[in-house]
Parts: sequence; structure tokens; C-alpha cells
Amino acid sequence: MFLFAFFWASSHSSLAPTVDIGGIWPPKRDWGFRSSGNPFLNTPILPSSGAAVTWAHHAILAGKEKRAVYALVATVSLALVFTGFQGWNITKHPPLFRIVFMVLPFS
Repeated sequence: MFLFAFFWASSHSSLAPTVDIGGIWPPKRDWGFRSSGNPFLNTPILPSSGAAVTWAHHAILAGKEKRAVYALVATVSLALVFTGFQGWNITKHPPLFRIVFMVLPFS
């Protein structure tokens, strides 16, 4: 259902572009994405966090409380580092485009 709605919206915008996007399709904007720097640093943090929480889960199942605490501390630490990088990225590099949610009547 999501894919149907996504492609319906895409087709509708391309066949009848509105004034909101400049009356042309595709809109004339810089849709570039910075893939170096912070996004590159955040990429290994997420799988590491997942591995740490899996480690904690297995340590809890095995009854090894000390290892579980270490793994949970590692998971929370990685989450704080990831959140810090995301906050720094948003304040240093504002988004290249803004998503505006509007409710319009059918026309």
C-alpha cells in the first residue's frame, strides 16, 4: 500500500506539477547529499550498536551479569555518540531541502 501511495504521488506530481514545486517537474533545486564526513562516521556506529545490544542479550540469556552490564554500557555509549553526531550535523549543516506537510483538498 505504501509503494502504491508513493508512486501515485510521484506520478501525480510529474503529470500535474503544482505551484508549490515551481510548476515544473522535476523541481529546480539542489537535491545533493553530503555522503562524506558525519554520515560516513555514523554508518559504522549503528551496526556496532546493534552488535552490542545483541551481545548484551546473549550475556543476559547466559546469566553473565558483568558482561551484560558492559554490553549495555557500550550500547548506551554508542547511542549517545550517534545522537551527538546527528545533533552536530543538523546544527552545522542545515538540510538542503525542507519537507513541508500540507493537507490540500482534492482538486
